[in-house]
Amino acid sequence: MNPGVAITAEPGCEDQARRLAQRLGLEYMDHHDPAPPFLLQFAKGRLQLQQTGDKAPGPVYVEFAQGKAAHRRRQGEGRKTPLARAVGRKAGFLPDVIDGTAGLGQDAFVLATLGCRVRLVERSPVIHALLEDGLRRAAASSQTGEIVSRMSLVLADTAEYLRSLPAPARPDAIYLDPMYPHRGGKALSKKEMQALQKLLGEDRSGPGLLHVARQTAGKRVVVKRPRKAPFLGGQHADFQICAPNTRFDVYLTAPPADSA
Repeated sequence: MNPGVAITAEPGCEDQARRLAQRLGLEYMDHHDPAPPFLLQFAKGRLQLQQTGDKAPGPVYVEFAQGKAAHRRRQGEGRKTPLARAVGRKAGFLPDVIDGTAGLGQDAFVLATLGCRVRLVERSPVIHALLEDGLRRAAASSQTGEIVSRMSLVLADTAEYLRSLPAPARPDAIYLDPMYPHRGGKALSKKEMQALQKLLGEDRSGPGLLHVARQTAGKRVVVKRPRKAPFLGGQHADFQICAPNTRFDVYLTAPPADSA
């Protein structure tokens, strides 16, 4: 487990924090001196990840009921948006999707808003705990409860998880948004991107994960990239769907019923 993370809590949440510390194999701290690089905190009714040190940015947490996710939900993410088209969502067809790089879950939430069932796979126990907390809070909201009922969370290495899936459990689409140098995926803010990069380090598993995903997905694999970035691992896509600053590289694993 990450030695640079400890767990702490505001008054009244100590027992909850100790249980999570035991589950994750992390130290529970009732004081912060000296503090590790990150504190996983129970505060303000949520679980949040706080960097420490001088000029540390504010906390990072998963939020589906308010903020950016709520704005995207209110604006309406129609089936003709680039993300919806990329995963193959269309009238009469709601693909089953695995988000193999779950992160803070923002794109998975959009897919669930569109009616898709989404399995979020996250290998970091710390990020998984943040997602678990965000889903719990969203499930209790009348605005997001039905949406997150279509989202399930798995703690696993994505490549190993995909290899273990029996044929009936394989998804229609696998969605990948690996962090790109100098730019994070998942529509993250600069603060969130920097925190995840510092916590998780550089990830070189993207090309191998794409290879496994292409062997697993029933219909397609979608890779989100910066607009001008090279193909992941040099693997050329069958086609691309572009947005102003990003693009979706689509790899077909079965002939499409009609054009995207």
